[in-house]
Amino acid sequence: MKAPIIAALTSALILTGCGGGGSSAGSGLNPFGWFRSGPKGKTLQKTEQIALPRDSRGLVDQIVVMRVERVPGGAIIRATGLPPTQGYWDGSLKPENEEKPVKGTLVYRFVIAPPPGFEQRSTPQSREVVVARYVTNAKLQGVSRIVVQAARNQMSSRR
Repeated sequence: MKAPIIAALTSALILTGCGGGGSSAGSGLNPFGWFRSGPKGKTLQKTEQIALPRDSRGLVDQIVVMRVERVPGGAIIRATGLPPTQGYWDGSLKPENEEKPVKGTLVYRFVIAPPPGFEQRSTPQSREVVVARYVTNAKLQGVSRIVVQAARNQMSSRR
């Protein structure tokens, strides 16, 4: 009774090693090829650039508070924005000019995503969105002013 089972398992193991398109090491079913490395000398070629998703967030309606706080190794820029209704989300300070100063000024845009559905106006305090961004001392070299822009206003801080 054991002999036919052993013979069937042995046959299955041998036949499994035969498949795989000419390369027994490439078959996922071949246990002898499980721990072998891939073919040598082949490298992936860059055929096209990867397209990054476009940021569809818009500017917050207005900025009500903006501060720059010195911290070890740089500064934290904090801004409080006021969108027109509740439900705005995913806010951030997006740098302009690849975060390089122009005439001593670093500029950031306060961007935010609109609500996906129901929007309620409510009180200004309930609509506030706070964002922050850490900027290193290296990026702050030569910077005398930091500006944060919104749709209807902007705020700045001088060093």
